[in-house]
Amino acid sequence: MLDSIVVPSNSFDSPVEFDEEPDSDRDYIDFSEEELGSDSYIDRIDSYQRKTGLTKAVQTGIGQLNGIPVAIGVMDFQFMGGSMGSVVGEKITRLIEYAANQSLPVIIVCASGGAHMQEGSLSLMQMAKISSALYNYQLDKKLFYVAILTNPTTDGVTVSFAMLGDIIIVEPNATIAFAGKRVIEQTLNTTVPEGSQTSEYLFEKGLFDLIVPRNLLKGVLSELFQLHGFFPLNHSSKN
Repeated sequence: MLDSIVVPSNSFDSPVEFDEEPDSDRDYIDFSEEELGSDSYIDRIDSYQRKTGLTKAVQTGIGQLNGIPVAIGVMDFQFMGGSMGSVVGEKITRLIEYAANQSLPVIIVCASGGAHMQEGSLSLMQMAKISSALYNYQLDKKLFYVAILTNPTTDGVTVSFAMLGDIIIVEPNATIAFAGKRVIEQTLNTTVPEGSQTSEYLFEKGLFDLIVPRNLLKGVLSELFQLHGFFPLNHSSKN
């Protein structure tokens, strides 16, 4: 849908790199000295675009799930840790607005280390922008949004649209958190209990509706949509 947005990206420059592989025992930002000052923000974006074949950390579009029309956004952790910048926020917002106008259910598959630190407050603004679009979609239009949280989902994504689903589904053994274990321990001078940021532990505390492995996800989503009045295009009903 949207591949770019005009922001003063030439002013963004930060020695921050994201790991490609999630690790529940550490945070997803690497401040190792060999990375400091190595590339500008624009260089990093270009590098990840070539490496992954993606334009940004989310892909959005319209499709069908078992014949049911849906609007879907999928975040990719391989692109700068799935971090959310201005373009990611705009693409997700436009997806939700389009779905509201077309009366489509929305699925967002979350996998993110949080907001782009390089974009500062502009990236943080995406949390409010997406949440505002969801307010209109869910409360004014009375439509149905499913959030799917994968490993890892953290930081600003967790505390905004990832936790605003009418139904929140999480994958088994996923790390779900606002701040990483190390950051919490260093900031609060306390010990984070082992396993307290896993999907199973948080499910027991009532944070999610379902834990669903990927091989069962399609069937579960299809049933949820039909329960909420969304049917395949070839569905015939007297109603």
